[in-house]
Amino acid sequence: MNILITNDDGINADGILELAKAMKSIANVYVVAPDSQRSATGHAITVHNPIMVKDAYVDEDIKAYAISGTPADCVKVGIEALFSDIEFDLVLSGINNGPNLGTDVIYSGTVSAAIEGLVQNKPAIAVSYDKFNVDSETYKEAAKYVVNIVSNIKDNLNIFEDCILNVNIPSSDIKGSKITTLGERKYDNALEERVSPYGFRYFWIGGKIRELNQDESSDIKAIENGYISITPVNIEMTNLNKVKILNDMNIF
Repeated sequence: MNILITNDDGINADGILELAKAMKSIANVYVVAPDSQRSATGHAITVHNPIMVKDAYVDEDIKAYAISGTPADCVKVGIEALFSDIEFDLVLSGINNGPNLGTDVIYSGTVSAAIEGLVQNKPAIAVSYDKFNVDSETYKEAAKYVVNIVSNIKDNLNIFEDCILNVNIPSSDIKGSKITTLGERKYDNALEERVSPYGFRYFWIGGKIRELNQDESSDIKAIENGYISITPVNIEMTNLNKVKILNDMNIF
């Protein structure tokens, strides 16, 4: 089994290092990751600048590269160029520093890298940990769950030809796993306006997560209750229910 691993936190992030080392127990592992932090870049690709490539070290027996592009670039360059002679069975993105739950997946570089795997006709899984800035031992424990998930689905990867799996691992005691739907994320005070020492106006995007009622089947609820959430996420964006309505309207 050949697995391409990437992330959006950068080649030196503990999450990707521990994931790559753990996956060696069941697969041939190859790594292409951003050379620095690329969180919240969504599915951006680099088209106006060259993508620089450098050899990187992750672990023994793992060929790894750091590139100057986005997470989606990493998957594209990895499959189409750097490892074009490898037939990948799976793309893994993570383990992310912090959760990717609900509607936040739209912005996530971690999830977008997995989606690029799907674009490249490869089964793909995005993995995130529900806490920020944890130590390498925590990621090492989290990676064991990923190994278990991949081991259990590796003979049925063909069912993921039209979706990715978005996996979030809770920071609390883990009670088990649940197949979930995407919940809803909203933020209060998401834009903070400031003025620089030179008098220039600027904004800082952040904010506090708003408390919302979540469906019991949602990924957010599962994480709150101590379950690993596993959500199949589609990229089919056509609203098929509206196609007939628009045709009947004869709008042009």
